[in-house]
Amino acid sequence: MPEKTVLEVTEYGVINNIHLPGNLPQHRVTHFEGIICPGFVNVHCHLELSHFKNKIKEGTGLIPFLKAVTGLRNHFSAGAKQNALAGALAEIKKNGIVALGDIANSTDTLDIRQNARLHMHTFIEALGFTMKHAKERFLFSEQVYNAFLGKAKATGDFILRQSIVPHAPYSISEKMFALINDFDQTALISIHNQESASENEFFQSKTGAFVDFHHALSIDHSFFKPSGLTSLKTYLNRISVTHPLLLIHNTFMTEDDILFLKRANRNIFLGLCPQANWYIERRLPPVPLFEDQGLCICLGTDSLASNHELSILGEMNCLKNHFPDLSLEKLIRWGTWNGALALQMEDKVGSIEIGKKPGLVQLLDDHLEEMNVLAEP
Repeated sequence: MPEKTVLEVTEYGVINNIHLPGNLPQHRVTHFEGIICPGFVNVHCHLELSHFKNKIKEGTGLIPFLKAVTGLRNHFSAGAKQNALAGALAEIKKNGIVALGDIANSTDTLDIRQNARLHMHTFIEALGFTMKHAKERFLFSEQVYNAFLGKAKATGDFILRQSIVPHAPYSISEKMFALINDFDQTALISIHNQESASENEFFQSKTGAFVDFHHALSIDHSFFKPSGLTSLKTYLNRISVTHPLLLIHNTFMTEDDILFLKRANRNIFLGLCPQANWYIERRLPPVPLFEDQGLCICLGTDSLASNHELSILGEMNCLKNHFPDLSLEKLIRWGTWNGALALQMEDKVGSIEIGKKPGLVQLLDDHLEEMNVLAEP
């Protein structure tokens, strides 16, 4: 929008009118310095891991990080988990996030989602790399799904949705992929993709750190035959083209993988969590390659187990620091409109349009360091 545009907003945060320069309203106008943009969209978060904040060492790589999460999982009381959840939700709202793609492995976030006053899509992760007991494991995910579905019926003004999704290629068997794929053939699917070099190595040659990781967790992968391809090329066709697909992290995606994605002609979004990638691997995705190929980029924070904050502004700032040629306009679009498209919530949030209630955020300058929430959704 041009400078000096005036937004007419109701007391409930609905955009009532947009007055362009030269056609200003007669009533009193409050001036705000900086930039006013829609509320932020966080496409990937693990609220249920909020109690892990500052508990896991930085820069260890993905495998030690996963082992730490597994090892510490039972070291926290229910009260500590709920307090951490409440604190994380308050932080999210303070940081101007109005819509959230949240990962769930349990019903820990069920009650807090119901009262969060955020638009939320809960991605219920199924896990199970071995072919045995896939149906039993999927049944647990289906039970979690039904619990969230039951609480989503009276949503009011807020979108509450859920889908069952694969955790990551290295933790899902072909049989589990099939069960997920067939459960709801048009559901939005999110998956952790190419977060480490070891992931590609495992699928290409069945060597590397994931071999030891599976052994450490007593996962029998004797049946597994490497494809000789990257993980993305190995699993993508196990998910029907009817599923919109949100690929998360993509830290080790190659240029050839990107061309493979484009040839697939699918509805795909790349969810980047740069601060988490730096926290775990000390590496960021090849963002210029994604840009050059015209892929749709959106932003997430991952969890407080792998990040010091839950802030889309912080993710934008991280990208700007590492890729200074990125424009402010582009970063804002990734953190708002593209995220809304990825979560299928563009009719509610992501842009400033008459009749919408997108939340409003004031960026105090173009350094992406300070902001204020002007209106909640």
